[in-house]
Amino acid sequence: MEFEGRVLEILPPVSGQSSRGTWERQTVVFEQPNKQYGKEIAVTFMNKAQEVATLRVGESYTVSFDIESRKYQDRWYTDVRAWRVQPLQPAAQPPVQEMPPFVEEPTYTPAAGVVDDMPF
Repeated sequence: MEFEGRVLEILPPVSGQSSRGTWERQTVVFEQPNKQYGKEIAVTFMNKAQEVATLRVGESYTVSFDIESRKYQDRWYTDVRAWRVQPLQPAAQPPVQEMPPFVEEPTYTPAAGVVDDMPF
């Protein structure tokens, strides 16, 4: 799954030791500006310090993620785990058509003996 969002906050990394080795987790909070009331999503990055280092607060990204749930001591915990983050491409701008060069406007000179009584 994926969503588009703007980075609101990058939390400090948390690391630890498990039976499988050392791990590092970092949470980044994204805001989905196209949703009513602006929905925030806290996304977990596991062992992806280089990817998180490229993120900037206020910038928009496309986040690909998986949702994982696990049970611990009779309680369920759910993580949104990112596996890819790409900068959001700005909307394609229509090609700009070149305008022809400006041409000098002809000047108006009234004919001899004609009175121009127009108010404008």
